[in-house]
Amino acid sequence: MLLKWVDKNLKYVFTLPTIIFVLAMVVFPLLYTIRLSFYETSMSQNAPMVWVGLKNYTNMFTDSRFIMAVYRTLIFSGVALFFEVVIGVTIALFLNRNFLGKNIVKTAFLLPMVATPVAIGLVWTLIYEPTIGIMNVVLGNFGIPPQLWLGSPDTALMSLALVDIWQWTPMVMLITLAGISAIPEEPYESAMIDGATRWQTLSKITIPLLAPTIIVAIILRLIDVLKTFDIIYSTTQGGPGFASETLNILAYRQAFENFQFGQSSATLVVFFVFVLAVALAFIKIKSKVEVDF
Repeated sequence: MLLKWVDKNLKYVFTLPTIIFVLAMVVFPLLYTIRLSFYETSMSQNAPMVWVGLKNYTNMFTDSRFIMAVYRTLIFSGVALFFEVVIGVTIALFLNRNFLGKNIVKTAFLLPMVATPVAIGLVWTLIYEPTIGIMNVVLGNFGIPPQLWLGSPDTALMSLALVDIWQWTPMVMLITLAGISAIPEEPYESAMIDGATRWQTLSKITIPLLAPTIIVAIILRLIDVLKTFDIIYSTTQGGPGFASETLNILAYRQAFENFQFGQSSATLVVFFVFVLAVALAFIKIKSKVEVDF
């Protein structure tokens, strides 16, 4: 009897730890954040939570600082994602060929992805350092005056986007390489028989068949780049001023510098809904592309 029960319910026993983990680490924090967004809270232990309804949300959408944080988040994410996809796919197509030292080159490209974001932030802070940083040293060799890469509102955000591109382009490359290896040989053999050029093969066979894989890479990177925090915080902390303050940095400052936990929770709820909507949109696009091809 016991063995029969075990055999019938063993799958539930094995999935229970995962369910508990998801509930504890995802569902409960999300529900608590949503609840908190309707209250005003204080750091004082005895201070009660005050119900304010939609006040935190109305304040947020009329706050120019929030609007600019949304704008900077979109600009940072859009620039980083565009170049990561373009460069990553290009490198993957290059590495798909056989040449001497291919594995060494591939390993070298993957190194940025395995480093910790905080360490990368510190390294790039030194690279961007106005007086001894390698960026200004290189520019100085061409007679270009040194730049305040992270210290100027005009260049801070794009300098951080470059760091993200450098770190995460290898991920797009890796996903694309996996997609290329899954493409069957038959279309290429048919193209060769028909006398197709290399460009025609690339544009009519490789890229269309890679489209679902590239969309997967875009979805994964888009979700990740939108919530970038550690690179920005370890280099500029959202500065100078608010020049590199994205939504994640804004929510952090609201919670742990201004102690506006309700306002910070409202920011994160809206941010979560936005990221979810974008991800679902790309998943729908991916499904359509798979049907078309």
